Amino acid sequence: MAALQRSKLIGVIDEGTNSARFVIFKVPEFEELCSHQVRITQIVPRDGWSEQDPREVLEAVRLCMAEACCQMEKLGFLVKDISAIGITNQRETTVVWDKNTGEPLYNAIVWNDIRTAEMIDGVLAHQPDQSPSNFRTISGLPISPYFSALKLKWLKEKVVGVRKACREKRCYAGTIDTWLLWNLTGGTNGGSFMTDVTNASRTMLMNIETLHWDPQLTKSFSVHPDMLPEIRSSSEIYGYIKDNSVLDGIPISAILGNQQASLVGQRCLKEGQAKNTYRRGCFLLYNTGTRCVQSQHGLVTTVAYKMGRDEPPVYALEGSVAVAGVAMNWLKDNLEMIKDIPVDSEKIAGSVSSTGDVYFVPAFTGLYAPYWRKDARGIICGLTSFTTKHHIVRAALEAVCFQTRDIIEAMKKDCGINLNKLHADGNMSNNGLLMQLQADLSGIPVLKTEVHDPAALGTAMAAAQAKGIDLYNLNADSRGYTGIHSHHETFLPTTTEEERNARYTKWKMAVQRSLGWAVTKKSEAMTDERYSLLASIPAGLFLASAFIMLVLSERR
Repeated sequence: MAALQRSKLIGVIDEGTNSARFVIFKVPEFEELCSHQVRITQIVPRDGWSEQDPREVLEAVRLCMAEACCQMEKLGFLVKDISAIGITNQRETTVVWDKNTGEPLYNAIVWNDIRTAEMIDGVLAHQPDQSPSNFRTISGLPISPYFSALKLKWLKEKVVGVRKACREKRCYAGTIDTWLLWNLTGGTNGGSFMTDVTNASRTMLMNIETLHWDPQLTKSFSVHPDMLPEIRSSSEIYGYIKDNSVLDGIPISAILGNQQASLVGQRCLKEGQAKNTYRRGCFLLYNTGTRCVQSQHGLVTTVAYKMGRDEPPVYALEGSVAVAGVAMNWLKDNLEMIKDIPVDSEKIAGSVSSTGDVYFVPAFTGLYAPYWRKDARGIICGLTSFTTKHHIVRAALEAVCFQTRDIIEAMKKDCGINLNKLHADGNMSNNGLLMQLQADLSGIPVLKTEVHDPAALGTAMAAAQAKGIDLYNLNADSRGYTGIHSHHETFLPTTTEEERNARYTKWKMAVQRSLGWAVTKKSEAMTDERYSLLASIPAGLFLASAFIMLVLSERR
């Protein structure tokens, strides 16, 4: 047992949209030793809004760390065997807090929150051609509610406490990784205020080439640079745990956004390799190497990883699907078509050989890549008197695959290379029918990993390297990982090219029918509505109207 106690361990904080988890890996084989997981409360104040309590997230992480350490000790290991800790996190989710007290100034606004859609016109009004793509060359991203910049702008404009804290220069802002790192390394008592390049590349405030906060971007979104954390690489020591816990003194030595961490965990480390994570949404990342490819077909350019201060950044093209597993929840909770999602979705969909020509576009909150249409809404079309719930459930699964193919097609146009295989992970990848449909509808083999959590694994690798455990050099290609066995279940296409293209053509027809449903009124910045309104008011009411407009402008 004494030999076991001398084994090196790596801990990983895996903070996702719905839960927090702490997992401990044994190196050098990176075998998962133990873990503990806690659910995170989802707060939905209004339709389309999504929030979390930052304090609950932090306490959930602390609880998971303590519980996992108890499990570890029962297995004969000691806390001092943990060499380093990494963080992987839900991206774009934005937290603001008082740097003097450590208290959050508002709930965290979650990545899929769309409240800021109404602010886009105001930002575009100050751009030369009012194009959502104006900042792509700088940030790699289109102007969208998805990214952190608009969330910060909304917080400053709509929340009095945030605005006051900004004026008094005591407001800190960051993504979840920054919030956790700062608190776990001391908080108000000298906590490390940092983020890594992968998370910073999702804020729409970082220059994708220089890897620094960009003056034009911060000015455009009214974000003062002093509010923002220092940008570091994905694999280095940022600080040491200092929160009066059993883990005090252990370094935090890796930070990766969860999708980039999954790319690393899947060992897609060579240019041209890609992975797709199938969860509530889908996130497909395509490694472009050290080339920063600017998409011309609706994808975003992101930093895949930067494994050390002196290492070059590796980039990726990414396509995000807003609704994947969410569609299954909708069928279960709203339509009561299924009861047990993992079992019933595959069983019911598999009971019919096709969708009966039914197509389901689950654009509940608009369409993400490659369309970026916030006016899209969900539709089911092609219904006949013979349509059953079995066809609709199968159509919901196919929708995930069609949206993934949309992204693959865009990547092909941007890079001029045909993807020859797709690595898959995430909860939904356990649905064998879904994986087979993906292979059939995209025409490429799908390799479903048997690793339970590639994001945690990838983060553990990055944390180990920063601590000097370099048996599996992350700066080498995938051949450098011969010590870590990677097992996959392979799904091969069984359809003809003609058949899959005919189906895809109808999918595109369905997408066109989903557009234009959510018509939002142009903001005053774009239409000057308030001035045309004043011109139409009778003279006797002008004074009262002017007073109302003054009050409204003050509230802005």
